[in-house]
Amino acid sequence: MFDELKAEIGEAAFKKIHKDDLYNLIKDKGQGYNIFIFEKNQSLVDICKNDKSFEIDFDAYLKGFDGETKDLLGVDAGEGEKFLDIKGVITKLKAKKVLLGYTKLWAEIDLKPFNNSEITTLEEHIKRKWADISAETAGEQYTPDDVIALIAEIIASKIEESDTLLKIYDCTCGGGNMLFGVEDRINQKFKRLTQTYGQDWNDALYALAKIESRFRPDSKIEHGNTLVDDKFDNEEFDVVIANPPYGVSWKGYEKDIVNDKTERFKFLPSISDGQLLFMQHLISKLDSVGMGVVVHNGSTLFSGDAGSAESNIRKWMLDSDIVEAVIQLPTDEFFNTGIYTYLWILNKNKKSVQKNKVMLIDGSEKFTQLKKSKGSKRKEIDDESRLAIVTTLAEYRDNDYARVFDKEAFYFNKQAIMLTNVDVQGHTFEDHLPRKEDRFGEMRRSNSEVLSPILITQNEIELTEFMIKDFDRHQYPSLEKYYIEVIKPLVAQLDYKEQPLVIKTAEAKYFYDPSQETLIKESNGTTEALGGGKISVSANFKKATKKLPERIEIGAELSPDYQKDYEIIPFYKDAAENQNAIDLFMTRYISKPFTYLENIVGVELNFNKVFYRPQKTLPVDRVVAEISLIDKELKALEDGLVL
Repeated sequence: MFDELKAEIGEAAFKKIHKDDLYNLIKDKGQGYNIFIFEKNQSLVDICKNDKSFEIDFDAYLKGFDGETKDLLGVDAGEGEKFLDIKGVITKLKAKKVLLGYTKLWAEIDLKPFNNSEITTLEEHIKRKWADISAETAGEQYTPDDVIALIAEIIASKIEESDTLLKIYDCTCGGGNMLFGVEDRINQKFKRLTQTYGQDWNDALYALAKIESRFRPDSKIEHGNTLVDDKFDNEEFDVVIANPPYGVSWKGYEKDIVNDKTERFKFLPSISDGQLLFMQHLISKLDSVGMGVVVHNGSTLFSGDAGSAESNIRKWMLDSDIVEAVIQLPTDEFFNTGIYTYLWILNKNKKSVQKNKVMLIDGSEKFTQLKKSKGSKRKEIDDESRLAIVTTLAEYRDNDYARVFDKEAFYFNKQAIMLTNVDVQGHTFEDHLPRKEDRFGEMRRSNSEVLSPILITQNEIELTEFMIKDFDRHQYPSLEKYYIEVIKPLVAQLDYKEQPLVIKTAEAKYFYDPSQETLIKESNGTTEALGGGKISVSANFKKATKKLPERIEIGAELSPDYQKDYEIIPFYKDAAENQNAIDLFMTRYISKPFTYLENIVGVELNFNKVFYRPQKTLPVDRVVAEISLIDKELKALEDGLVL
């Protein structure tokens, strides 16, 4: 920091500044300093040269940092939060008698010639090979440099030179590699001033980002859970970026999310995955013309059925016309997972040709193979591939690996219907039910026909008593216990479709004929088909009333056989056209009588459907030849087994 100030104000002026004024000047800049380096004029390299005074000087060196830096490093054990716990690390190195050697090796590394991107690459290697503190929680992915470069290029393609400040925000900034990497790349392309904002709840990662921010002219990094304690609640941003954790539960702070008063969360996704909570939060942080790039896994594209929170969030996003594109990245891009990942491009300032459109870009083949794998990372988005993706997004028209759709192309109808099952003649028991006048004077059909059984039989089961008051008091403590343990499970076995079930009343006998799929009534030697329907036998325990004692009542009834079903039907934005499409679908595919129930519009973005690549089949002659070869090999094996 002192070297930077010296270069900024000149060496002569620097020498004239009083020590206290110098520290205040650095504090005003929000940056850190080390008194030991300034007053002793010794660097870490100098300290390591004298092994006899090393430990004393090294301790003074660590305590020479300003208060905030010491807290972040964890220099003073037991004082405040130990974000990086350097004191604990030093204790372990001392115990192994390698502190001096270890420190000397680090001190010999001169990081001054390297920019943030290059430092990030080093940090990336260290984390991946030894600690990988960026993935302490399952689903947290450290963003590799090539993906950061792509994100930065996309953002750069949408911003312009201006005298206004460009505010960049990452709500899950981790150690800051993506946030600062994007800023550095933008600064290489534009003279426009930038300011970075970040928040993370991982202690060590926050400390790394906070320390990095203190070497930057205008950066604010905060510690805490973004979803329940937004440190920038009054801020809006020009650019939002994030790589939030995948598939991580938010159950631990469910109450706070449910009771959130910020109106950020339009819908609450499955508690097992908070990705779409972060997505909604980021959208709420965009200014009126802001844009964003968010990294997610595939679940954000299609998890959840129509009517689910996930589908509703996607629908809200598309209804709001904030999604410009989704880009599928190659597999094996991240260090600790080989899954497909996706960049959601958000834009509140779409061009006219992009209005109410969404572009899908299949970048799964846009990579070069790494010569040596880095954990799960085997691929890299090279410069040529990155340029192709950014150019395709800018042109916003179809090509071999990209398609532009009306946003409604991703909507679908989930139409619920109530089917009425009929017999082989197309008849339903519903036609035999009488109509009655309801309390509003309208004629309505009864729901069922209640029978008064005198005998119910099915295989070995035979019921002759239908109001039970007596039971074996030696075996069961109460009539209710007898009902729970004996009668209820017995009646539950009676399924009219599994085995012949016969209900006999004083007037007739009723059963189901599976060959005709109909209910049958036999009376006075005649048989009548009643149509498709079902037989229900029920048992209920009734508590005593003023007029009746406690009892078990067993009854039977005949009713139409209704079945709720759902049909998935393409969506049309014109309401009349959409309903017509539903009606045509039903006419073509539904043969049974039905009534419409609710229709729920869902949204999913399915890359496999859009960019399906069928496997090439082998020529028939080659298949025959391979089969013939296998036959010969099997024959040879069989001959070898002959004794």
